[in-house]
Amino acid sequence: MDDPMLSSSSSSSSSTQLNQPPPTPLAVQPETPARHIERMLNVNHHHRSPSRTIYSDRFIPSRSGSNFGLFDIKSPTNSQSDETSSAYTTLLRAALFGPDTAGVIPPATPDRRGLMNPPNQNIFRFKSETRRSMHSLLPFGFDDDVVTGVHHSPVKTPRKVPRSPYKVLDAPALQDDFYLNLVDWSSHNVLAVGLGNCVYLWNACSSKVTKLCDLGTDDSVCSVGWAQRGTHLAVGTGNGKVQIWDASRCKRVRTMEGHRLRIGALAWSSSMLSSGSRDKSILQRDIRAQEDFVSKLSGHKSEVCGLKWSYDNRELASGGNDNRLFVWNQHSTQPVLKYCEHTAAVKAIAWSPHLHGLLASGGGTADRCIRFWNTTTNSHLSCMDTGSQVCNLVWSKNVNELVSTHGYSQNQIIVWRYPTMSKLATLTGHTYRVLYLAISPDGQTIVTGAGDETLRFWNVFPSPKSQNTGSEIGASCLGRTIIR
Repeated sequence: MDDPMLSSSSSSSSSTQLNQPPPTPLAVQPETPARHIERMLNVNHHHRSPSRTIYSDRFIPSRSGSNFGLFDIKSPTNSQSDETSSAYTTLLRAALFGPDTAGVIPPATPDRRGLMNPPNQNIFRFKSETRRSMHSLLPFGFDDDVVTGVHHSPVKTPRKVPRSPYKVLDAPALQDDFYLNLVDWSSHNVLAVGLGNCVYLWNACSSKVTKLCDLGTDDSVCSVGWAQRGTHLAVGTGNGKVQIWDASRCKRVRTMEGHRLRIGALAWSSSMLSSGSRDKSILQRDIRAQEDFVSKLSGHKSEVCGLKWSYDNRELASGGNDNRLFVWNQHSTQPVLKYCEHTAAVKAIAWSPHLHGLLASGGGTADRCIRFWNTTTNSHLSCMDTGSQVCNLVWSKNVNELVSTHGYSQNQIIVWRYPTMSKLATLTGHTYRVLYLAISPDGQTIVTGAGDETLRFWNVFPSPKSQNTGSEIGASCLGRTIIR
């Protein structure tokens, strides 16, 4: 259709236009997308003639009549009009054509002194709206990320850890002895607990309790440890012997000697079993060999109360009542690494399943610290003062977090995020030192034991990413029962 702006001219103006000389030829410039955008955005920047009535097929409001106070923007003056128009053009360009075009410099805004004065009547009359930025006025719901090109990652909601145990087992005669290790959880989801001179098995799937063995009145259980695979359980006794039991048949396989005093720590590495004793020594036992032990590790000056093999079965960490943390390899009889920074007994030891050579250790009442070591570079990484005796440590298998249990003076359980060592949760409920700790095979649940003769089950870690179903141990087991 014809342009109405051209069809509404007077006769005098028409004759004047006819007498005008022909326009100077201009070089034809191709219509690029950028020029098309500029031409569309600046279509209203021409000078209006007061004697000409302008018609249009759609209503385009004049910015001169806008109530800029509603948007917390100062009304454009002669000195501000160029800046305001440039900002609006940039925002509109980014909203319509993407952030990549926001950096295009718009042409200079024509002089607007010929525009009529803005009317006094407001377009919008309500000013009680919430203040919004210019970006919130963009069409299509664009936000700051579109205009600035900065993409903010979504805020991650902190994981909530239940503050109460979902199950409590009564464990009569569970000893309140810092140097013993009386609780362990097998890969077949069976919990072994040493109570007095007996060992009991609790099936986490069926809640069935089985009495595995009774050592008699002249002996006691000082440590228990499941083989990494299978159903074999090692039992360390007060008389310095190690008994190997087949839990599936409730049958003792063999008894191994070598220590003179009680065995408070056990650690498996495939078919190799390490035992730590009050006699200050560590014995390496191959259960396939006829000999009771194949090598003897010497170095500690007091009782060995902590033993852990690394996940690759290449390094053994030991802690003792001499405040020492030692690292041994598969073939050494002397420690290859010695750490002497702790000032109290080192029972709590844990290897990281996420980073090779990362070792955590915790000190007793006079120390109260969790320390981290890199055994690959032989370096001390960091130290965290927990404020109370550190009894146990265990890493999560699913996320980079760990749990510590404590004794004097708060008897608490703390879930930490590594490496920031920020506290995710502090769990309370035990009335005595939390001396025993084990983690379920799915890596979600921990069980803690204390001198208050209770075992408490806590859901503290998330499930693996590949695991869509919940743990077999869950809310269906709620309640309090007795383990024997």
